[in-house]
This record gives sequence, C-alpha cells and structure tokens, in this order.
Amino acid sequence: MAQTTLIAPSILAADFARLGEEVEAIDRAGADWVHVDVMDGHFVPNITFGPPAVAAIRRHTTKPLDVHLMIAPADPYLAIFAEAGADVITIHPEAGPHLHRSLQTIRSLGKRAGVALNPATPVDALAHVLDLTDLILVMSVNPGFGGQAFIPGSVDKVKAVRALVGKRDIRVEVDGGVTADNAGALVRAGADVLVAGSAVFKGGAYAKNIIAIRQAASGNRRRA
Repeated sequence: MAQTTLIAPSILAADFARLGEEVEAIDRAGADWVHVDVMDGHFVPNITFGPPAVAAIRRHTTKPLDVHLMIAPADPYLAIFAEAGADVITIHPEAGPHLHRSLQTIRSLGKRAGVALNPATPVDALAHVLDLTDLILVMSVNPGFGGQAFIPGSVDKVKAVRALVGKRDIRVEVDGGVTADNAGALVRAGADVLVAGSAVFKGGAYAKNIIAIRQAASGNRRRA
C-alpha cells in the first residue's frame, strides 16, 4: 500500500517577525509536518535558524519538526537540535566524513534520520546507509535560498530514489520549487513528502494553498 502524501510547509518563506504566529497558522491550515531549513552561510550561501529558533518553534506546534541541516560539520550539532525539539534530522553526505556514523548518532538520539541529496549528489551515495535511513530528501533546487525554480530532472531522480528504496519503510521527500503544478508528477515518481515554501505562504492563504497542493498530489500516489 502506498504511504499517504504529507505536506511540509517550509518556514523559510514565513514572515520571520511573526514566526510563532506563522507556524500556528500553517498548523491550523493542515500542515502535516513543519519543515525547518537550517543554514550556516558556509555549507550553503545563506544563514537562517539555529537551535534556539527550533526550540521556539517547538512551542507553537505539536506537528513533527522536519529539520534539514544545511551545515558543515553537522555532527557537533546533532544532539543540540534533537534537544531543541527536532523530530526528523536530515543531513547531507558532504557535511561530514562519516555519514554512516552520523545517521547512527541521530537514531541513538531517538530521532528519525534523513539524508539529503543535492542536485549533483548521485543516488548511489545512499546505497550503503539505507538500513539507517528513515527519509531521503531530494533537493529539486540548489540549497541556500527559497523561491528558486524547480529543476525538471528532479522527477527522474525521485524515480531512481524510489526504485532504490523498494519496499523499505523510508519516506521520499522533495524540496525546492514544489507547487500544485508539479506535485502530481513528483508523487507519481514516488515522493510522499512535499516541502513547499512560497507555494504555501503566498498571499497568506495557507489553507487554500495547502489544499491545492494536496489535491494535485491526490490520485497520483504510486502503488507498491
């Protein structure tokens, strides 16, 4: 049976001056997860949130916090983000020397472990860590900034990831330029978590925007 498609609004597109209110708004509007993009200005060319921000967001929602660490090194901060309230911690293979050990650490902290693939990162980077992976994040833009255009070839990459995952209980997530226009193609390819920033927050119509993405994804779920 196919997994339910989850919608994870990215707070990178929120009004930072009203972040708590924005998180509560997307929670009420039907978000399944809340996606938090952590950037260090080194691994990616932008700086966003740290552990105190994650802890503050945690107080405004009971939904799972999907924390994407675009930082290097990532290992020294795994426990800190876990303590701050992350439910899923996703790291990049390039963010440290020992991906296997890093995923073991996330699991040992009682959190779900994710691996993110940049557009140029090959799918076979996952081959030997699938047994420690709960989520695979396919970046459909280069990480660092919201509002970028979707890379069309990402659909084929999602297909390749889903084929590698097979029947394992691993979520396949897509982040970058996700809208109602491409949600159906991504779900057909095998995605079951859609991260959307601008497409959810535009115009303040959170519920309407989430519904549009969910409806585009519905009926397109891949059968196991």
